[in-house]
Amino acid sequence: MYAGKSEEIIRRARRALFAKKKVQVFKPAVDNRYDSEAVVTHMGVKHEAVPVKSTPDLLEAIRPETEVILVEEVQFFDSSIVEILVGLADSGKEVIAAGLDQDFRRVPFGPMPMLLAVADEIVKLRAICVQCGEPASHTQRIIDGKPAHWDDPIILIGATESYEARCRNCHVVLRGQRRKPKSSP
Repeated sequence: MYAGKSEEIIRRARRALFAKKKVQVFKPAVDNRYDSEAVVTHMGVKHEAVPVKSTPDLLEAIRPETEVILVEEVQFFDSSIVEILVGLADSGKEVIAAGLDQDFRRVPFGPMPMLLAVADEIVKLRAICVQCGEPASHTQRIIDGKPAHWDDPIILIGATESYEARCRNCHVVLRGQRRKPKSSP
């Protein structure tokens, strides 16, 4: 979170368009924080994207003439995304995928470990820790103003209200007795 992944996807898409390549950007439909049909940075910069509900939907939406395929928030796809993206790259398409390599517990996230293993190039971006200002590679989940518990749900779509960038020393995951959910009024 907050390391510039969306900015990098947009930058690479625009660069390919400038080179007059046929480009498609995809995002998981579940990520509708800022715009359901665009990749959007936390600063509000947008680029059109095709929202897809699943890996097969992504594959079906790729136009034959597309030369560059960019996938945002790839950690939200199932493990079949790895074979699909490798196949597209093997067929001569340029494939760029961005996502979180770890969940809020600092555990490898979804298909990311396999994608990292088969990638031709890896760019690991880091944010700035909101606590101490050091480089941050971890995502701190915040619930009701406190760090999340280990057994909280892995996927929670959110932005600054739910997540902070943290360094290794400032990152916290609570273990033990879980807090009681807030009661409804």
